[in-house]
Amino acid sequence: METSSVLTRGAARQRSPAAPEKQAQDQPERRPGRRRPGRRINEDQEEEAVFKEVVSFTPDPLPARYYDKDTTRPISFYLSTLEELLAWTPLMEDGFNVALEPLVCRQPPLSSPRPRTLLCHDMMGGYLEDRFIQGSEVQNPYSFYHWQYIDIFVYFSHHTVTIPPVCWTNAAHRHGVCVLGTFITEWQEGGRLCEAFLAGDEPSFQAVADRLVQIAQFFRFDGWLINIENSLTPAAVRNTPLFLQYLTAQLHQQVPGGLVLWYDSVVQSGQLKWQDELNDQNRVFFDSCDGFFTNYNWREDHLQRMVAQAGERLADVYVGVDVFARSNVVGGRFDTDKSLELIRKHGFSAALFAPGWVYECLEKRDFFQNQDKFWRLLERFLSTHSICSLPFVTSFCLGLGTRRVCYGKEQAVGPWYHPSAQETQPLFGEHKLAGDSRGWVKTHCCLTDAWHGGSSLLLRGLIPPEVDSVAVRLFSLHIPVPPKVFLSMVYKFEGSTDVQVALELTTGDASSCHVGGMLVLNETGSRHSPRPLRVPPTRLARWASSCGQQLSGGWIQRCYEVNLHGCLLQDLLVSFSRPPGSREEENFICRLGEIQVVDASSLLAPLPRVQNVTISQIRWLPLITGSEGLPTRLLLSCTLHWSYLLLRARCFRIHCWKLTGSSSAAESPETEKPTFLGLAFANQYRVVDLAVEAAGFGQDGRVEFLVEPVPREGFPVPQAEWGKAVLLFSVPQ
Repeated sequence: METSSVLTRGAARQRSPAAPEKQAQDQPERRPGRRRPGRRINEDQEEEAVFKEVVSFTPDPLPARYYDKDTTRPISFYLSTLEELLAWTPLMEDGFNVALEPLVCRQPPLSSPRPRTLLCHDMMGGYLEDRFIQGSEVQNPYSFYHWQYIDIFVYFSHHTVTIPPVCWTNAAHRHGVCVLGTFITEWQEGGRLCEAFLAGDEPSFQAVADRLVQIAQFFRFDGWLINIENSLTPAAVRNTPLFLQYLTAQLHQQVPGGLVLWYDSVVQSGQLKWQDELNDQNRVFFDSCDGFFTNYNWREDHLQRMVAQAGERLADVYVGVDVFARSNVVGGRFDTDKSLELIRKHGFSAALFAPGWVYECLEKRDFFQNQDKFWRLLERFLSTHSICSLPFVTSFCLGLGTRRVCYGKEQAVGPWYHPSAQETQPLFGEHKLAGDSRGWVKTHCCLTDAWHGGSSLLLRGLIPPEVDSVAVRLFSLHIPVPPKVFLSMVYKFEGSTDVQVALELTTGDASSCHVGGMLVLNETGSRHSPRPLRVPPTRLARWASSCGQQLSGGWIQRCYEVNLHGCLLQDLLVSFSRPPGSREEENFICRLGEIQVVDASSLLAPLPRVQNVTISQIRWLPLITGSEGLPTRLLLSCTLHWSYLLLRARCFRIHCWKLTGSSSAAESPETEKPTFLGLAFANQYRVVDLAVEAAGFGQDGRVEFLVEPVPREGFPVPQAEWGKAVLLFSVPQ
């Protein structure tokens, strides 16, 4: 008889300083167990892994740093002491915190000589709901989505080593924004800590720097803000520039594009004495790293003096702006534009500290309007960054919602918050037609409806009688285009309307750019309207099987094929046009559920398979007890691991079948679907408190876990190609 792999419960924790790529692919050690009759899946798939478990209510303890003590949900963490920092080496559990998203290319790059914008996120001590790596159920959480305006995101807290929660790194990297953690020392305890590693010999401070570099490299964030907020002894302050130089050099070597910034606090004498500027007393630290973050109580004369101090490194001076407007500062709150105006006037970069003020201090119900207002006021002082790689796919999901939707079908009702699930966000705001025309289009986040995730993009506008159409730029692009590109848009109008919606593109390099399959919309030949595909090519059916059709929830998908040669994509717009023959004023409300821009050749490449799914770290809790005192329902928690080429995945969707006795998912009705459990942005997932029926004496309970890969091109993968592992459980004899 054919047999499937049967394994005992699993896997010992690995403890090795593996490189990030290898660590992400490594699997827990499998221990042999007795086999039992079973089956294979399909001939072209690997054996189905079956894990046997005898229910026990005394599980092995989990390492406290990595899991919430009440629920065993995986959490992001910080380090509080020098001893913890020096002792850190990566464990299997650290894999939950490794960012899936690489830092994507964008234009202009961070290295370009121009004023930059840094956002320093400091909110109520940090590690709030964002610490839950797999998301949480919270109403009205904080969300940041104006990524196209910023260059650097710093996660700040008052813990000694603030490792950014992985959800922020994933969201920032998806938008091309680099992420820094914080190394901070404060008060008397901070002075003792600095004395311990800075006042001694070279190996002491190099060991600390090496560990900071290792942590950034392993968790895949991009560097550190160094904030020494205590006085230093003469020996310690002498070594501080050497520490910064060594840290910066090692980080540049190990983390491409890495950054080390110094906060304006200690001066070269060792005194804690904020300067509110770069000057001769603190310049030695600026000269030893990548940039300088000033304190907040500056005036314009400070900026004027700094111009000579910074020389050719104006953009490496990040002038601090306290958005809370505490103490004696310029601007802040909704007057932060006044700060930016002066900072940009003198050519400096800006460091916006705690722009979460709009969430912490104002009405939560008005959060989105207030956040849009805050960034709209700053818009004229901020660079708009361009996306410069394909595939480009977004459902506009904010990483939160009041329900979960999967391709137009409601999957779960209730609040959720998972910032790693935030998709690429557009340029928000209002576009008005030039001249005297009254036409306009406004873009907003919309939580009331979604095609995929928890939100969509709402576009409201007006087409006045004197024009035929209005358009709004959603994304700035800088993409050398492959010969054939496929585009897709999922949308729906609110109410009955004859207004037409279409995607438009602008191209650069017009002299050498040859365009096929598009209408030219302007005299310079740079703006084009692709012609919709009525039926997608057969070979692309898995990507665009519903072109031109009505989809679940009233959504419509429209697909386009574009043939280009020697072109640079520069903008992606959505236009709205009046019906032929109409000269009436036309109002419209449209929701965008998804936009895809994909290299046609990438859609033909075979996808890797999810392999080696394992089940370990099992915990049982009794949920309902029967008349004989034995539990009839149980809560199951366990950890899944698997192998997959992470560069090909946007994320993984985790599902399960819950069965009893000898039945299997293969015997379930075809109309039945597995239960969705959650999203993973790593090669591992913690199942928490899954309710299952207890097995009777002599019977096996059965749970089948399914791992669905979501490719970067955005199309659904057939269930037959998902990864799978089975847990068989029984009561003690």
